[in-house]
Amino acid sequence: MFGDEFLSTQRLLVITPHADDETYGCAGSIARIKALGGEVYVVLVTAGDLAHYEDGATKLVTHETRLGEFESVMRLLKVDDWEVLFTDAKTHLTLDMMPRKELVRVLEADGRLSIDRVRPTMVMIPAPSYNQDHEALFRACVTATRPGVPSQRHLVPLVLTYDNTSLFWSFGQDRFRPTCYIDISAYLDLKIQAMRLHASQVRPPIYHGSPESLELATRLRGREVSVEAAEGFEVLRALL
Repeated sequence: MFGDEFLSTQRLLVITPHADDETYGCAGSIARIKALGGEVYVVLVTAGDLAHYEDGATKLVTHETRLGEFESVMRLLKVDDWEVLFTDAKTHLTLDMMPRKELVRVLEADGRLSIDRVRPTMVMIPAPSYNQDHEALFRACVTATRPGVPSQRHLVPLVLTYDNTSLFWSFGQDRFRPTCYIDISAYLDLKIQAMRLHASQVRPPIYHGSPESLELATRLRGREVSVEAAEGFEVLRALL
């Protein structure tokens, strides 16, 4: 578990495939680092129009709606800066079709908040899953943060993957297995508030992606490490 002294010195870069993944995975960690005096930057890779299937019908959620929600969350969490890479319908949900070299280049060097420019001490990236955008972005991030000679390129000291709430069978790929726990007991309410600001994505309590289910999952992570009176933990996995 990371303590206050360590977190207060971090310059965190969060890379999120879609608007809301950063909230599911690490909004509490973002809030804690900011409250302690650290820096946080967020790169949203893709936000496009998307037809949601709900109650037997489809409803179009525009990228303008998603971006408005995302910006509200960034302001709530008081991040230092954020960037959106792609807003076209062709790219959204098709990152697996983009040459990895192109995605790596914008994450590593060409983006306004690229690794070379932000020079983060900690990077949080989405864990691989059966969501094609998550999988493609994870692989690109692993390449972009690869070890190198410090005199030639910025070497990120700590690369962590954050959990997601995607529903998928376990066939061929294990469920997320954390190696790091961050106590966000003091920021759990803020995390849930951030989730509700992604209003187009909010579902009724019974669904796995609802604010209520997110709160239960966060509290459960605290119980996994048997921390007395802990209200909630976010979990991450360090890349070794």
